[in-house]
Amino acid sequence: MIFDLDDTLLDRDKAVEKLFLMILEKCYEGVKHLDRSEMLKKFKEYDKKSYGISDKTEVLESFFDIFPPKYRLPRNQVQGFWNMNFPQCFSVNKNTINFINAIKMHVKVAIVTNGTTQRQNDKIINTSLNSYFDTIIISEEVGFTKPDKRIFELAISKLNVQPEAALFIGDDLEKDIDGCQNANINGVWFNPHKIKNETEVKPYAEVDSFDRLLSYIK
Repeated sequence: MIFDLDDTLLDRDKAVEKLFLMILEKCYEGVKHLDRSEMLKKFKEYDKKSYGISDKTEVLESFFDIFPPKYRLPRNQVQGFWNMNFPQCFSVNKNTINFINAIKMHVKVAIVTNGTTQRQNDKIINTSLNSYFDTIIISEEVGFTKPDKRIFELAISKLNVQPEAALFIGDDLEKDIDGCQNANINGVWFNPHKIKNETEVKPYAEVDSFDRLLSYIK
């Protein structure tokens, strides 16, 4: 089984909320009449627009323009602040670890993720996921980015399995599911929020929890 990282193994939305609270504490301490719900909504909006882009400077710059802080990070320090703090905001659900430990007795497991090597490695190491997986592939490190089928082919090559013997589990229909199925790997759409599929991508299966993946282990 091959897994996506963000929003599959790790809850990125919760991490964004934790980073937001760090920004409030660092940059807005003592500022009165803060509408935190509106600020969080806007912060998530800017973050979503930048998803997949390594440089996060414009996320905070745009946020500070709308909500002037008491202390504004210098523009040349924004990226460093993001790189240092965002990976620390991730945590892994205990049920996820229990699930991975259970299936490891029967199948090989891998991670394939888009992103910068440093930031993705920091997330993986900080959550100790590196100790559970047989192989971990990060797009910047290998030069291929999902949905490029070559990154999926590299994964099954490293696992030494045939495409038809593998499953890829991810939350993004186009990057994860369409990408892996172009490499002849069956794609399982991880959809815990039960979002309606409005694309032309047809996943092999759809699950809203990892427990439902157990039926696919032979």
